[in-house]
Amino acid sequence: MIAFALPAALSWLDSLAWPWLLLALPLPLLMRFLPAGNDAGPALRVPYAPESLAALGSAGVRLSVLRPGRLLLWLAWISLCVAAARPQQLGEPIVPPQQGRQLMLAVDFSGSMSEPDMQLGAQIVQRVQAAKAVLADFLDRRAGDRVGLLIFGDRAYTLTPITADLATVRTQLTDSELGLAGNNTAIGDAIALGVKRLREQPEGQRVLILLTDGVNNAGVLTPLRAAELAKAEGVRVYTIGFGGEGGLRLFGVQIAAGEDPVDEATLQKIAAMTGGRAFRARDTDQLAGIYAELDRLEPIVAPGEAVRPRIERYPWPLGVAVLLGAWAWLLPRRWR
Repeated sequence: MIAFALPAALSWLDSLAWPWLLLALPLPLLMRFLPAGNDAGPALRVPYAPESLAALGSAGVRLSVLRPGRLLLWLAWISLCVAAARPQQLGEPIVPPQQGRQLMLAVDFSGSMSEPDMQLGAQIVQRVQAAKAVLADFLDRRAGDRVGLLIFGDRAYTLTPITADLATVRTQLTDSELGLAGNNTAIGDAIALGVKRLREQPEGQRVLILLTDGVNNAGVLTPLRAAELAKAEGVRVYTIGFGGEGGLRLFGVQIAAGEDPVDEATLQKIAAMTGGRAFRARDTDQLAGIYAELDRLEPIVAPGEAVRPRIERYPWPLGVAVLLGAWAWLLPRRWR
């Protein structure tokens, strides 16, 4: 019997946050052994015989031990000590949310992104429309990441800071229109702004994904100088050269080819300098495949170990102590 009771007692004590407060249980008994006061005078004067009073007092002491009021007060004191020791209960396991990368998306919104040389489903659409559709799908798969969005043309502008609210990022991307940032292409400034936004994020998780369909022809910084800044700050830059053949189309059929304006050589150098990779997408399917590859290259970190929270249960014994004390106080005087 003792062999079974001891582990149960130890398990119960382990559920208490402050088990040492149970040492206060015998405190009312110890108070009976405190020395009496030094006043030698009589505490009470009565007009009848002291012997009768002494006999009455001794009888009262014997009977008080058996009174229900005293038993209730003892039970209330025990409940109060248990409440003070803070009993706790382990809750259901909680799995922490997945922790992902700190991503900054830099999207080219220059005038050339209006070129209608992309196919989305059965429709021929502008490059910017195809990029928006693929990026929206990419954001849907990045649950756990914190993502920011900037657009660039003549200059680079931040639309959303790095946030876990991917729905807001997707809305800002969808609502953005060509012409907001100008008609030229400031790739260097876009990289520099992305590095600035990522600088305060944890090391090893700083990732910039840059999509452009042109060459750097605006801004203050050159792309390679901006890549040096990214390398110094530990930001990996993935570059995506996006765009079809351009040229003239009639009823969706290309009748005159245009030149490929994407500066692939510079984009490859930027990626190599920062530890990223350079990609080239000439249609929507290739762009979607690139973002699927980015999912593999920058995976979301697996969730951490499940934890079980401790739930405070002291209100229960505290409530029992209050109820027992009130019950003892409401008892008839002869039972107290």
